[in-house]
Amino acid sequence: MTPQQHVKSGDVELAVYTWGKAGKKPTIVLVHGYPDSASVWKNCAEILAEQYHVIAYDVRGAGHSSSPGRVADYGLDYLVRDLAAVLDVVSPKKPVHLVAHDWGSIQSWEAVTTERLQGRIASYTSMSGPSLDHAGHWIKQRLKSGSLKQMGQVARQLGHSWYIAMFHLPVLAPTLWKNGLDKRWPKILQKVEGFRAEVNETQAQDGSYGVNLYRANFSKRVLKPRQRHTDIPVQLIVPTRDKFMVREIWDDLGQWVPNLWRRDLDAGHWLQLSHPELLADWVSEFVDFIESGEEPSALQDARLRSAA
Repeated sequence: MTPQQHVKSGDVELAVYTWGKAGKKPTIVLVHGYPDSASVWKNCAEILAEQYHVIAYDVRGAGHSSSPGRVADYGLDYLVRDLAAVLDVVSPKKPVHLVAHDWGSIQSWEAVTTERLQGRIASYTSMSGPSLDHAGHWIKQRLKSGSLKQMGQVARQLGHSWYIAMFHLPVLAPTLWKNGLDKRWPKILQKVEGFRAEVNETQAQDGSYGVNLYRANFSKRVLKPRQRHTDIPVQLIVPTRDKFMVREIWDDLGQWVPNLWRRDLDAGHWLQLSHPELLADWVSEFVDFIESGEEPSALQDARLRSAA
């Protein structure tokens, strides 16, 4: 995809993509994960653009955005600053509806639980990426529980997250991406997820620099988690066949999020590629509810009553 504009965030330039027209329509901002670029949202964005002003951007290190060389430059504070810079340009006066996946979701949890963006985000739809602080508390609570079942959940999640340790090894992951893994990635997705994605021209770069997201943030936040709450309405979409996340990691989310809706879907990790129409429908339902105050029956059923 060709970006419509670039937004400055400190020394970094962020490539921004737009669908639909700005104006009275609500603005939806889509944030991608690893090892993707904003192109992963293309099909879903085109559907949403029939009703909304839709924005996606390549996060730092991905797509046509700048790729800082220092690991520290991929810290969550910088990622929140990047989102703020995009919002200042695409919707400076009106709150946006945030939709995020995988690492985009992780960094967006940081955004919705910080005072920096207070009043800038009207709602948040999260997929396959927890707050690292919430994940850290989830792990600690289960390890202290004395319950074999709960400790087993942690063990299963660690098993699903085997690749994170590999990403912390110097040179290994970037070398793999730059020596053929980028070309094989669509076939790997087909084998793992059951569909074949389009070839991404920046895949080698996205994979190589994106590992810095893990190196800059994981151990710091998961081992020393903070109390992270938000009053922003959150729609949590849980793909039940996600090979990277166990479903139980979301079970305690209500203690951090009083306005929470949860929808489980029989699908794999990349919902925006496997189910773009359904995802667009669910995002539309949530956005329209937040804008109008009229809650459809499907969302009433999804609301976590204990958190209401």
